[in-house]
Amino acid sequence: MPGFEIFGDEEKKEVQDVLDNGVLMRYGFDPMRNGHHKALELEKDLADRMQTKYAQVVSSGTAALTVALACAEIGSGDEVIMPTFTFVASFEAILSVGAVPVLCDIDDTLTLDPKAVEATITTKTKAIMPVHMCGSMADLSALKAICEKHNLILLEDACQAIGGTYDNKPLGSYGDLGCFSFDFVKTVTCGEGGGIVTNSKKFADRAHKYQDHGHDHVGNDRGAESHPFLGYNYRLSELNAAVGIAQLRKLDHTISVQERNYTILRNALKTIPEVTFRRVPVGGVESYAFLTLFLPSEDLARNTHKALGNYGVDACFYWYDNNWHYYKKWEHLLDQKSLGKFSQEIQTGLQKNNKTFDASDAWMGRSISCLIKLGWSETEVNERASKMVEAIKSVL
Repeated sequence: MPGFEIFGDEEKKEVQDVLDNGVLMRYGFDPMRNGHHKALELEKDLADRMQTKYAQVVSSGTAALTVALACAEIGSGDEVIMPTFTFVASFEAILSVGAVPVLCDIDDTLTLDPKAVEATITTKTKAIMPVHMCGSMADLSALKAICEKHNLILLEDACQAIGGTYDNKPLGSYGDLGCFSFDFVKTVTCGEGGGIVTNSKKFADRAHKYQDHGHDHVGNDRGAESHPFLGYNYRLSELNAAVGIAQLRKLDHTISVQERNYTILRNALKTIPEVTFRRVPVGGVESYAFLTLFLPSEDLARNTHKALGNYGVDACFYWYDNNWHYYKKWEHLLDQKSLGKFSQEIQTGLQKNNKTFDASDAWMGRSISCLIKLGWSETEVNERASKMVEAIKSVL
């Protein structure tokens, strides 16, 4: 999965272009640039790849979610429905705009359960944020129908799923807005970075301004630019964008390698009757960034995870006990621990999350996700498959 595994001459060339012209900031200094605008080039490439009209690159995946929420006018007291299984950035972004993250159960896709979403909607709900964790997606057609029924924004968090598709559309392009992360361990990396895609000119214009202090970017005199509204600094540097340009060009190759390695491992594991796999919604194609499997019980999953490590199989994750990715370990959210003070409205809204999510626990307690690396040779993947089978059978 990590794009840094395939760093090469392509990335070096793009970065050297930036260093040679000497302008590392995406705005201003036009006489020095010699026509180099790497962030702008990456935006054009990203929009083309995602089959959307617009793209905006920013400093991180968290920034992408924050900017997207702001562009959709989601703010004080509004509720955003998000899954119990994600990364902490999802609720951080929601809180950063003054809105309330409301947790919702997942199903066997390990993403939002549409029935649970429908039951979670209130008069304060303004958006549904499916998170396509570990390379696979939510049931987007069902979620889109719910959004249309209740006049809600569908915001795709595709930070871990670039390269996957749903209904023949790239993940991130199906909803009103889609967000990506280009951090160091992502399939496409800029070192640090993120991106937003949309077909809405209104959202695109807002994103362009909001991520740069609200500047309207009219004219060539940066000091004379107007500020139609408040914004913040979420800009991506030219150096980061340069890396992303080369990485995005490699995405087709990356996905093909991930699919090959994923398929070898899955074919080996499906010979074990007790092993099942996460459900991919009809019409969906994974990015093959992870292989996620289910064991018959929580105890067997825990023991299998330990056995995989003992057999030398690295990069396998038992998310149920993970501090970053599952709601049970988010005490800072559940106990409302912050350096600043939450408004009473947010405090009251967050109390909705202090409950059990039995359906989520039932799936997460039995699941293990294994990272798919790009650097494995076919021989290494086959050896890994054999070790995984041995490890799982030793437990069963």
